[in-house]
Amino acid sequence: MLRLAAGARLLKSSATTTVNTCRIIRPNVKTTELNSLTSQLRSLRLYSTGGKKEGSEEIVTHSGYVSGFSTQGNVTGKAGASAFPSQQFKTYKPTTPGKRWLKRVPRDHLYKGKAVRRLTVAKRSTGGRNNTGRITIRHRGGGHKRRIRLIDWYRMESGQQQVMRLEHDPGRSAWIALLRHEETGNLSYIVAPHGVKPGDKVTSYRQVDESSLDVDEDNEGITRTVAIDVGNCMPLKMMPVGTIIHNVGLKRGGPGVMVRAAGAYAQLIHTGESGYAQVRLSSGEVRLVPVDACATIGAVSNPDHQHESLGKAGRSRWMGIRPTVRGMAMNAVDHPHGGGRGKSKGNKDPRSPWGVLAKGGKTRKTPNQFVVKPRPRR
Repeated sequence: MLRLAAGARLLKSSATTTVNTCRIIRPNVKTTELNSLTSQLRSLRLYSTGGKKEGSEEIVTHSGYVSGFSTQGNVTGKAGASAFPSQQFKTYKPTTPGKRWLKRVPRDHLYKGKAVRRLTVAKRSTGGRNNTGRITIRHRGGGHKRRIRLIDWYRMESGQQQVMRLEHDPGRSAWIALLRHEETGNLSYIVAPHGVKPGDKVTSYRQVDESSLDVDEDNEGITRTVAIDVGNCMPLKMMPVGTIIHNVGLKRGGPGVMVRAAGAYAQLIHTGESGYAQVRLSSGEVRLVPVDACATIGAVSNPDHQHESLGKAGRSRWMGIRPTVRGMAMNAVDHPHGGGRGKSKGNKDPRSPWGVLAKGGKTRKTPNQFVVKPRPRR
């Protein structure tokens, strides 16, 4: 009891001292805190806008990153300040049942008008049928009329191009950017990298003569005259190791075929003057790609697409997606999981309607020789 009483007196005296101390320094806190807060806000504004201080050099942040991207594909520095849209989602008041759970990425930064007509083609839907009229792809049919934008997957035309605007493409999940060549005036569409905004300049180094480039012999022959900026296209042998890339090709002179969906990115982990480069994909798989194949710097735009919520089944029908029925809800003649009494699939392993194992079963007969490290599996 004596110890408790002494401890209580000690706590009481320390609390009184603290209160008195705060009363003493409180008149001076206003000016010091105000000055520090003002300086913090000024530095934060300069950091977010990439501006300069008067009478000083430009502030350089995150110098260890490649063109504003970290090794995880996140945008930092200037690219983060100019990235569209924001990380917040657009929600709606539940005036209807379909709007209660509707959650979409903001599209205020996208162009409101129509696309360039000659760079589009009408999409003729097949409903999942082949040339004999049989369904070969299930759960397809209906949907709104669409005109697919013709994307320049090759980027063969060299020289600087200016980003005119960002648009929505009904045929893909990522945003697209309309480019205008500064010399020829040609218009083309590309998949917009994350952080690119109207007015930016992008360059393709695909047709550049490599003999005219200066080579840094101290850094394993990596060229230093090529700008490693977001949106630039070049062969993998011109990129430094660790670069975040997308729209990766698989052969010399071929189009980009990998890493094209919204928010996707890959990382270059090994390259050289000849042979194959090693690229780590978003799934964790490490794959061999020829060093002469081209890729685009940066990650794909609209990374929050995977977190969107359609809100209702009718929105899926607008997109041409038909309902999916569970196998256990079918009859035995329609699916291996069908039939029986109650919710049971007959003690069978999960499989497709044609009997192919669906979870964990090996379906690839010959391994891919270009896969150095397969993706981690559950």
